[in-house]
Amino acid sequence: MKYDEDKVADMVLALMYLNMWDDEGYTRAWKGFPWSATDRLYEKGYISDPKGKAKSVGVSEEGRKRAEELFRRYFAVGEE
Repeated sequence: MKYDEDKVADMVLALMYLNMWDDEGYTRAWKGFPWSATDRLYEKGYISDPKGKAKSVGVSEEGRKRAEELFRRYFAVGEE
C-alpha cells in the first residue's frame, strides 16, 4: 500500500502534542504514546496490557483490523 508520509508525520506530531510540556524555556514531548490512550485501547480489547517494561504491546485481531481501517482512511493515497 502506498501512503502519504507527510500526513503520517503530521499525525505523529499531533499525537506528540498530547505529551508536550515546558522545560526551562523549551517545549519537549515524549516519543511514545500517552498511558491514558494505550490504557483505553487495552480496555477496548485492541492491545495487550501496556503496563510493563516491554516497549511493544500485542495487538488483537480486532485491533489490527481497526488500525488498518484507520490507517487506510487517513493516510492511504490510492489502491495497491
